[in-house]
Amino acid sequence: MRLKFTLCSSLIVVLLTAIFGRAVAAESPFAVLPGLEGAVAFWKQIFTRYGAGDVVFFDPFDHGMIYSVLRVPDTDEGRALVERERARILANHDLNEEDGRVKTQRGVKEQFIAGLKISGRYMSQMRQIFRAEGLPVELAYLPLVESSFNVRARSTAGAVGMWQFMPDTGKKFLRITDTMDERRDPLLSTRAAARLLSENRRLLGNWPLAITAYNHGTEGIFRAIDVVGTRDLVEIIRRYQSPTFGFASKNFYAEFLAAADIARNSEVHFPFLRPHPPLSLHEIEIKRSVPIQSLLKPAAVSQSDFFEWNPALSPAATMIPAGYRLKVPPEKAGRFVILQRRTLDSPAKKKSGVITTQNDAGSASGKIAAKNKKARGASVHARSAGGSSKSKSTTAAQRLKIASR
Repeated sequence: MRLKFTLCSSLIVVLLTAIFGRAVAAESPFAVLPGLEGAVAFWKQIFTRYGAGDVVFFDPFDHGMIYSVLRVPDTDEGRALVERERARILANHDLNEEDGRVKTQRGVKEQFIAGLKISGRYMSQMRQIFRAEGLPVELAYLPLVESSFNVRARSTAGAVGMWQFMPDTGKKFLRITDTMDERRDPLLSTRAAARLLSENRRLLGNWPLAITAYNHGTEGIFRAIDVVGTRDLVEIIRRYQSPTFGFASKNFYAEFLAAADIARNSEVHFPFLRPHPPLSLHEIEIKRSVPIQSLLKPAAVSQSDFFEWNPALSPAATMIPAGYRLKVPPEKAGRFVILQRRTLDSPAKKKSGVITTQNDAGSASGKIAAKNKKARGASVHARSAGGSSKSKSTTAAQRLKIASR
């Protein structure tokens, strides 16, 4: 049987919109555009009501039209049941498969809750970054749609980090090498996202297009504007036909609005949710490349903790590159500063296969003594914490995407 949202739910949505619509519009630049109300309400249900075991059958051209909800596992047997239900809906409502009027979407309630919890680590600092850039702080909720705030998220297309930067776009703002990928750094990537969103807003003229361009690209949005002849996002969604402008791009702004509203009112939707405590880390700029172990051992820091604080560095990395802003807890910051200063003051040198210390550097007798020690099997250690070793590449963790595409 074809179902609509219940009358009660519809009335509640209308009343809340009428009562709070003007106040919200005054406080936030992200308005629910006329024509997107149904899409925003739909995504709120996907984020808060339906879990991973629920498959929602709906009309993508009228999000308020939900045909049925089937609870099935994401297995071969479950997918067979989904196709059987789709065929039943098409037959009962005299619809053609080619018309695309029946689409499925799994709920993501559990994943959305996890993202809200993790956001507690970074939200305060992210808001400060957007505020410093003169941008709306609500933009800090965008990773709820992109990655569930997973800093190690990686898509099959190569997008990385909580902000899901693709390699080409990421390299415009961040450093990406075999052993370091700043797309995984929560603060650096947030600064980069702020710059990109600000640029989108300047080029496209309004926030609905700027946020949609974050998913679809500015060039793609400009093509849509040229074809449709308007900068009205709702009109572009209705009229623009392109293989690349699909369901994900058309729904990106509505998903963001839904996610931001839920996050602002998380105690209403998830009264027992407890966000993770803020992650307080100090940044120390590394002046010169230094071996990781030369800092960890004297500072009594484990590798697992170090890479948890610094997700931009590959777990296989052995060197901290020059210019990197090292993240450490406040109580460890002083120790790391001292260790780096010692490294800068007492650099190790290696010439012609002979390791020398500051005392015997440049001295022929010192070199001879070093060679003799090596010949006797004694190891010679430079007094500096510096050194060199080879780096290995690694891959980022599997990306988590909120809305199934």
